[in-house]
Amino acid sequence: MQRFFDILFSGTAIIVLSPLLIPVMVILRFTGEGEVFYRQKRVGKDGRMFYLLKFATMLKDSPFMGTQTVTIKDDPRILPFGKFLRKTKINELPQLINILKGDMSLIGPRPQTRRCFLAFPNEAQLAILKVKPGLSGIGSIVFRDEESLLDDKRDRLSFYDNVIAPYKGKLEKWYVKHQDITTYFKLIFVTIWVVLFSNSRIYKRAFSDLPKSPKELAPYI
Repeated sequence: MQRFFDILFSGTAIIVLSPLLIPVMVILRFTGEGEVFYRQKRVGKDGRMFYLLKFATMLKDSPFMGTQTVTIKDDPRILPFGKFLRKTKINELPQLINILKGDMSLIGPRPQTRRCFLAFPNEAQLAILKVKPGLSGIGSIVFRDEESLLDDKRDRLSFYDNVIAPYKGKLEKWYVKHQDITTYFKLIFVTIWVVLFSNSRIYKRAFSDLPKSPKELAPYI
């Protein structure tokens, strides 16, 4: 059932959003480094690696610079037009193609690079591998402003590995346990809501049984 709606929604979205997507592709082709798409290997269901698609928003060598695959607020590696694409989340829209191909679902754990995936506790890793990664999901919603959160920390990679990743792993375990068509549609609604109202924490009311966040994250989520 979820796969049916994935195909229906992603296919419809590509058609409806094509008047937006095509101009973005043209602008990217003639600005920055001339790259339209960014392809990066991510961990998928059953541990299968796949190439996740995004609009190019950063320098091509970004994974080998600075904080590597962890992005921070006002990251100097982000291109000028890329800032707009990232703020509006338009940069994520090419993943609709990943969904049509079957690599991803609209809803699921956010697909991680191997480095970030291995930062999750083992039990979270095992749970995440049971389902397809998603364009959105409870982890993506709760940590939608992760870049700003990391910007407050002096040792960003350590904070990600020791605080963010363990809690994000608990959230993804929660999703796998509660995965059904009702949760699927509720998460789609909450995703749309927080895109429109970025400061909203509606997810706390929509999902009252989420794992309790650690005290280090209390001011942020």
